Amino acid sequence: MENESIIEETTFVADVERQAVVGELMRNVYVWMTGGLVLTGAVAWMTANSPQLLNLIFGNSALMWVLIGAELILVLVLSGAINKMSFMTAGIMYVVYCALNGLTLCTIFLIYELGSIAQIFFVTAGSFAVLAFVGSVTKKDLSKMGTFLIIALVGLIIASVVGLIMGRPDSIWISVIGVIIFAGLTVYDAQKIRMLMVNQDTVNEGNMKLALLGALSLYLDFINLLLRLLSLFGKRK
Repeated sequence: MENESIIEETTFVADVERQAVVGELMRNVYVWMTGGLVLTGAVAWMTANSPQLLNLIFGNSALMWVLIGAELILVLVLSGAINKMSFMTAGIMYVVYCALNGLTLCTIFLIYELGSIAQIFFVTAGSFAVLAFVGSVTKKDLSKMGTFLIIALVGLIIASVVGLIMGRPDSIWISVIGVIIFAGLTVYDAQKIRMLMVNQDTVNEGNMKLALLGALSLYLDFINLLLRLLSLFGKRK
């Protein structure tokens, strides 16, 4: 009986320690995500209010394409090679990406009224919080849904690129489909991140990089959800 009691106590302590590790890693995910959003918003706001920066970025189409290309490269490198770099390097790349994204997203402050942006931002934040919570607590395996959503996202990107080439802006239906896709991806990514963290038993550099990668996924979900909602409900100047 004494041995069983010791085993039960040891198991209980191990479970408590694991839950503490999971909690810390998940906090890091959302701290990094929130920090990235704040940085992007601040850079976008400052850029939109700087005639010199606006002229520099939009007065030279080549520079805009360089910025977009740099963002794409940073995301691909972080997603594909984060295990080969130090956590500090990965963190710096994430910060640089968020700042560059702010430069290219400054247009939302030029297109939409500030009050409308603020209103839709809070709607997005509330919706995102609910979706992420559902993804974190649901017991249903969402892997098949995730595969379908990724395929749908590829189709959405192709449709958007074709529309851009043909000089046709995104239709309302593309925006609606985009909202559905990114809402679903938020639920899927939240579950995937939670499952990854549950399997970790220590807070080390490798797991911190996992948290950073999770933050990047949720950051992208939030930004894209915000942009789609703005295109649907944003009040233009």
